[in-house]
Amino acid sequence: MHSLSRRRFLAATGGTVAALGLAAPPARATGRRGPFGRHGSPAARLTPQTLYVDPLGRGDFTTVRDAVAATTGSGWTLVLAAGVYRETVLLDATRTEATWIGAPEDPRAVVIVYDNAAGTPKPGGGTYGTTGSATTTLQGDGFTARWITFANDWLRADHPDITGTQAVAVKVQGDRSAFHHCRFLGHQDTLYADSMSLAVFARQYYAHCYAEGDVDFVFGRATAVYEQCHFRTLNRSDLAAAPYGFAFAPSTAGANPRGYLVTRGRVSSEAPDASYKLARPWVPSSDTTARPSLVVRDTHLGPGIDAVAPYTNMSASFPWQNQRFAEYRNTGPGAEITVPENRPQLTDDQAASATRAAYLGDWEPWKGEC
Repeated sequence: MHSLSRRRFLAATGGTVAALGLAAPPARATGRRGPFGRHGSPAARLTPQTLYVDPLGRGDFTTVRDAVAATTGSGWTLVLAAGVYRETVLLDATRTEATWIGAPEDPRAVVIVYDNAAGTPKPGGGTYGTTGSATTTLQGDGFTARWITFANDWLRADHPDITGTQAVAVKVQGDRSAFHHCRFLGHQDTLYADSMSLAVFARQYYAHCYAEGDVDFVFGRATAVYEQCHFRTLNRSDLAAAPYGFAFAPSTAGANPRGYLVTRGRVSSEAPDASYKLARPWVPSSDTTARPSLVVRDTHLGPGIDAVAPYTNMSASFPWQNQRFAEYRNTGPGAEITVPENRPQLTDDQAASATRAAYLGDWEPWKGEC
């Protein structure tokens, strides 16, 4: 979806899916079952710790933020009716084992969105910074989301005076954070897959998800598995030449044996061929001992990826060749190996250890209902 048309979609108010030109939610979640589909209602709660959110007032709350504020401790479920929830939301570390469900079971129908950027002025002075720009911040361990879009629709073209253009859709910091059939929309720094501290190796799992952006739009220091996910690089009219951006920018702690694993996915683009790098390493000033780790395997890389030089440096002090980047059995024009030294490959033995089970240990989020 073109970024401007997406912006018009996200700027819409209310849950009028048909009016937005999108497909209707699956039939099982509509009709006589009401706005919450098969997931109950305030009059018929699935559990005492299930709350219902609907911008049209048919639930317990009209905003996600108010629903989160009403929960304490562990084990709460929020069921979100179709709608565009224009707000910022924080699920802090004290609220664990939370589950958020998009009731229509179509992530296009449930959107949590706001438009702060790193350089956006704060009401009390200063600017938000990258972390503060996040539309949604998820810190609690054991978080699960299904069928929800997390978005940041801040646009560079609307704010030529702002140089801090990072605009995070979601920052995920909790251990055992899982996302099934979710979307992450933004431009720079869309999906911040991170942890609460350098000493915590937060595990995250993304299955059948979609993420789009331009600069470093999947980044951070989490141990994260992206399985059967679709990543899309956006076109840019503000740049005269490539590279337009970078899909991945891990900042894995040096002590962490595993960073990002992308498996059985695809990378597509609306930009010209070879205009994007697959990744660059992020070694932040707060952790100069970081050794970014990324394995991309069994994934289709479209022509938008520069096959000759798919990796580049974020800083000359930390060349990508000294980090932990590797590929295995990728396909597509962006995966063609024309300069072997620019395409580090796993051996078969190494690939046997590059699996979701090896990355996530005793946590198996792919099991059970999705």
